[in-house]
Formats: sequence, C-alpha cells, structure tokens
Amino acid sequence: MFNACIIIPVYDHEGAIEATCTNVRPLGLPIILIDDGSHEPCAQLLDQLKQRENHYLVRLTRNCGKGAAVRAGLAEAERLGFTHALQIDADGQHDVADLPPFLKSAQQFPEAMTIGYPCFDESVPRHRYYSRYITHVWVWINTLSLTIRDSMCGVRLYPLGALNRMLHRYSCGNRMEFDTEVLVRWYWRGGKINNLPVHVHYPLDGVSHFRLFRDNVLMARMHLRLTVGMLLRAYRLYTRRTAERQHGS
Repeated sequence: MFNACIIIPVYDHEGAIEATCTNVRPLGLPIILIDDGSHEPCAQLLDQLKQRENHYLVRLTRNCGKGAAVRAGLAEAERLGFTHALQIDADGQHDVADLPPFLKSAQQFPEAMTIGYPCFDESVPRHRYYSRYITHVWVWINTLSLTIRDSMCGVRLYPLGALNRMLHRYSCGNRMEFDTEVLVRWYWRGGKINNLPVHVHYPLDGVSHFRLFRDNVLMARMHLRLTVGMLLRAYRLYTRRTAERQHGS
C-alpha cells in the first residue's frame, strides 16, 4: 500500500513556510513540519500551521541541523503509518508542478528512492551553481557511478521502512551533509535511485542556513569518510556498475 506525506524541515523560515504549505496543498498529502529549534516568530507561526487539517508538527527543542530534523520527520512519518515521505525545502524554491511525477515514480517503484536534480533559473547565485560540482564529482567517485545525478537537491521521495532501518545504523550527519551522505549510503546498500527534474528559483525569503566554514568542514569530513568507505567497497561497486552497464545495453 502506498501512503505518502510531505516532510518539511524548518528553521526560521517564517517569511516563506506558510506560502510553501499553501502551494503544496493541491497535492492532497498530509504535511509534517519539523521545527528545528526556530526562534519565536517562526515557532509561533508553526503552531498556527499545525492547526490546519492534515498538518503535523515535530519540534526539536534546539537547532540540531537539517539532517537531524529530516531524520526526526522520517521517524514520525513512519510512526504515523505513512510508507513514503516527499521531502521539500521550506523556502519555496521548488516548482510544485514538478512534484507529482515523484509520487507516480514511487507508486511504480515503491522500493526505490526518487531524487530531484535542479533546473535553475537566472536567480541562482553563480558561486552556488558551480560549487555544487565539487560535491557531484566526489559523489561519483564515492559510488563509482553516475547514478546519483545531484545529491544536494532538497526534493526527494523516500521509502520510509528501508530508509529508517538504514538511518538507525548510519545517521548520515546532522547538518547539510545529510542530503548527500544518505544517498551515497543508500546506493552502497544496493538501493535503486531514480532521478527527476525540478525547476528551482532562489528563494522566497532569502534565508540560507549554510555556514561557510562549519558546513564546508563537515562536507569535507563526509567526503573523506565516504572515500574510505568506497575503497572498502570498490570491488562490489565496480561489479555493480558493470552489471548495470550490461543490463542497460
């Protein structure tokens, strides 16, 4: 049975989160908001939003990071009886018209993870656009594959049971590194990944929680950790890539 919800990690996005919730309402899915220790203006707004029909709120008492917030949302989604969770960002940067194919893909391939790759408009900061490719290249090295087209896009459709079991063993980081590491480890475990396009415009409220020094250090440590893991799995990853190429041909 396919039973999906939306999860949205939120940290001080009071300027955008209400519009984001309203914009995804046509999808007809329950929404789980995860308050990652927001300050009072945003926390009060989230308290109001949870009064809406089919809106739920998970509150972390302090700011723990996007990864910790997403994990809390995934655990709550499974506890509530959902089988899949569509993760989106709180700032409204993703085109809602691109989201229904994620649900269709999950219904067709319920054991797969469906992830977005961004189609940027002119609003994207150029340094962000080009710096993403550093992570792209490392992910391709860490998986010995080009299967993960983009590991940093905030839109992805998760199968909850298998993913939460994996996260029980590997937390995949508490902050921005989570989005990338969770995909690499999913691929390492033999999980199937589908890629779909998402149009992106930057953003409604102009809030970015990426901290240049802290998060770059965390990302560098993650890539080092994953590179060691890749070396330990190199033969298995190579044989999988070979099999996939033969199957594709």
